[in-house]
Amino acid sequence: MLPALAEARERTDARLEQWAARLRQRAPGRDGEALAYALMSPGKRVRAALVMASYRALGGNAPAIDAVAAAVETVHAYSLVHDDLPCMDDDDLRRGRPTTHRAFDVPTATRAGWLLVPVAAEVLAEAAVELGLGDRVLGAMAMELFEAGGVGGMVGGQWLDLEAEGRHLGIEQLVGIHRGKTGALIRASCVLGALAAEADPERLAALGDFGADIGLAFQISDDVLDSTATSETLGKTAGRDHLLGKSTYVSVLGVERASAEAGELAERAIGHLIRGGCESPALAMLARYIVSRSF
Repeated sequence: MLPALAEARERTDARLEQWAARLRQRAPGRDGEALAYALMSPGKRVRAALVMASYRALGGNAPAIDAVAAAVETVHAYSLVHDDLPCMDDDDLRRGRPTTHRAFDVPTATRAGWLLVPVAAEVLAEAAVELGLGDRVLGAMAMELFEAGGVGGMVGGQWLDLEAEGRHLGIEQLVGIHRGKTGALIRASCVLGALAAEADPERLAALGDFGADIGLAFQISDDVLDSTATSETLGKTAGRDHLLGKSTYVSVLGVERASAEAGELAERAIGHLIRGGCESPALAMLARYIVSRSF
C-alpha cells in the first residue's frame, strides 16, 4: 500500500471512530448503531489521502488536516449507504461486509444516510477550528463539499445513472454522468486540501483540474474492475453494472481502450500540477495508483 494511503487510512479511521462513538451516545439504540456502522465502513481512503496530499503540496503541515479528510469520508459514507439501497443499485455487499440496509433494514439505512450529511458539516466545522481557519475559508470549504455531494455533483450524477439503465450511452454521456457521480467528490477532496492551505487562485485551479481528471480516471478503473475482477477481490458484487443494464466505459470502449483512457487521464492530471506550480510526488503516486489498483 502507498504510504500516503496507509497514513490517511490510519488517521482518518481514528477520527471516524471518535465520531462513531459520539453518534452512538447521541442516538442510543438502532439508529445510532446504524450511523456508526455506516460511518465505519472500511475503505481505501483515497479521498482522504487526496485531501491530505493536496494540503501538503501547497505547504500545509498541520496534523488536523485529517479532520477535513474525515468530513469528506463522511459524505462518501452517506453516498454508499444510499447507493446500495434497493431503489438504487440494490446491492448486498460493500467493502466485504453486508450493506447497511442488509445489516439493519431499509428505513434505518435511509435515515442513517441522510443524517450523515449534517454530521459531515459538524466534522468540517470542527476541522476548521482545529486548523485555525476563518469563517470565509470554512464557508468556501463547505460550499465545495456539499455542492460536490449534491444535485450538481454526486446526487445529480447518480440520478442520471439510474435513468440511463437499459440504455446505450455514448462516451460523452458517460463522462457527463461520472464527472458528477464519482468525480465531483474526488475533485472536491483535492480542492478542500488546497483551501485548507489557503491556496492562491492559480494553484487552487490546478488542484481542481487534477482532481477532475483523476475522478474520471477512478470511475473508468472501477468499470474495468467490475468487468474483470471477482467479488472476493472487490469486496462488493462484481459484474453488477452488467446485471443492471448500465452502459460503462468497458461496454463502450472495451477493457483495453478503457484502461488506456484511464492512464491518459492520470498523466494529464499530473500535468496540471506541474503547470500550476504545485508538483507533488504523493499526488502523482496516488493518480497512478488509482488507475493501476486491483480493487
